[in-house]
This record gives sequence, C-alpha cells and structure tokens, in this order.
Amino acid sequence: MNFLFAAGLSFGLSFVVVPTFLALMQMFGIYTIVAERSCQVYVLFGKVVATLEQPGLHFLITRLGWKALVMRWLGRRYVLDMRVDQEYLRSNPVNSEEGAPMGIGIWYEMYISDPVAYLFKNTDPRGSLAANVSNSTVRCLSNLPLDEMLVNRHPMSQTVRAEVSPKSHEWGYKLGSIYIRKVHFRDHEMIKQIESKVVNRLRQVTGAIKQDGVNRVSIIGSTAERQAAVEFAKAGAMRPRIVGAALQKIARDQQVFTALFDVLETQRIIAGEARITLLPQGNQLLAELLAAGGENRRTQTHTPLQTPGH
Repeated sequence: MNFLFAAGLSFGLSFVVVPTFLALMQMFGIYTIVAERSCQVYVLFGKVVATLEQPGLHFLITRLGWKALVMRWLGRRYVLDMRVDQEYLRSNPVNSEEGAPMGIGIWYEMYISDPVAYLFKNTDPRGSLAANVSNSTVRCLSNLPLDEMLVNRHPMSQTVRAEVSPKSHEWGYKLGSIYIRKVHFRDHEMIKQIESKVVNRLRQVTGAIKQDGVNRVSIIGSTAERQAAVEFAKAGAMRPRIVGAALQKIARDQQVFTALFDVLETQRIIAGEARITLLPQGNQLLAELLAAGGENRRTQTHTPLQTPGH
C-alpha cells in the first residue's frame, strides 16, 4: 500500500501539480520561455517595455517588476520568428537596351533585424520589401544590353541588393542573399521567331557538316582511286618485262621452245572455235577434197563476168 501511495503521489506531482503550478506562474507573468531563433516583445499602454531575444528561461518579475503581473490582461506580447525566410518574385518586367521585353525572376532571403521597427514602423514589412525588391529590379536593370542581361547575373544581383538593403533595414527587415535566377523573353511571338532562327541555323550547320563530310569522302575516294590506278599501271608495265624474261629463258632450250609454241598454237586453234575433221592416216579422201577445193577456187577465179546484152 505504501508503494502504491508513493507511486500515485509521484504521478500526481509530476504530471498534475507541477505542470499546473508552472502554467499558473507563466500565466501570471512570473517567467517565460524564449524558443530558439525567436523573439518576444512586450507592450504595455502603447509602450515597449521589454524585448527578449536570447533563448532560454527569463523571469519577468525581476525584469519588469509589477508590470509582469498585469501584462497578460493590460498589455500584449508579440512572438516573432527570427529565422531566415526566402521568397521568389517571378517575371519582373524590364526592357533591354535594344527594346526587347524581358522578364526577370529574382530570389532573395530576409530576416527580422529589428523587432520593434518590424512591428511598428510598417504595417506590412514583408509586402513592402517585396515591392521594394521588384521596383529596384525594374529601375536598376532596365535598358541594359541584351547580351549583358542574359550573361552577367551576379553583378546585376549585387546592384539590386545595394539598392534595396538600406531601405529595408529601416522597416526591421534585413535583406540577405539575393540572386537573379531567370531571365526570359516575355513576348511569345519573339520567342517563336528566335526558335525559328535557331532551327534554321541548326539546319544550315547540319547541312554544312554533311557537305563537308561528303567532300572529305570524295577526296579520300579519288585519292585512293588515283593511287590504285598508279599501282595497277606499274603492275601492267611490269608484266611484259616478266613475260619477256621468261621467254628468253625458255628460248635457250630449242626443244622446250618448240613444244611451247606448239602448245600455244593448239590453244589458239581451240580458242578460235574452228571445226576440225580428223581422218585416218593414208586415206585418199583428204587429197581428193583438197584437189576439189582447189579446182573450185580456180574456176571461180577465171570465170569471165557476164555483162547485160551478150
């Protein structure tokens, strides 16, 4: 029983009594807790009486005195987020030096630098800062050359930041990093014309590359053909010399030379597709045919021509 009583008492003190007591003390303004990267501003009767920026536990009774006891009912507490915030403004309209309608997208960071000025010097410091950045962008970056506007983004970012920072600090907002992320054309017809020119230029470059390749292939092919023709001509000139040298060697042996020419003659007769009639040796038919053939040739030679009228 003692153990259960002690456990119940510990539970009640830990989860009921102590949290209730701390909540009452905080409600009556005895103490407050400031979170990391936050700030608390206390205002009583229209006057700022305390600004707490350091994170941790703060006893208001020692800092504000009797004002801490009535702050909850007669005063007001502002809790501000001191963390770095960021925003992106899209397509701020500017004109280049050539008159081209351009749009600039600018990204920037900001944070609260002066809590009191942030609360009471401007009703909408965030919107005022955005308007200030947009106006500075249009004012500082208009009438720049188009090529500089498309390339030199870092100097343009520094120019806009130098223009905005002093004014924004007066409102309790301090501008951090700023960067121009996008520069684009706002006129759709101009975009189509530029795309058409780029496509035509790419076609011209592609055609020139193809033609250069064809020319190079033609040069390589003609060079190869010329070299091949030279080599074939050399080979053709060397063939008769080689054949002549071989025939000279063959002519030194009379029997081989005679047999060679007999073979060549036989090949020529065969290649000519002439009709050959083979007769047995000692047959008189060949002599009779030759005699008859000779007689016919003599008759055709000595026959007088017949003229009309005789």
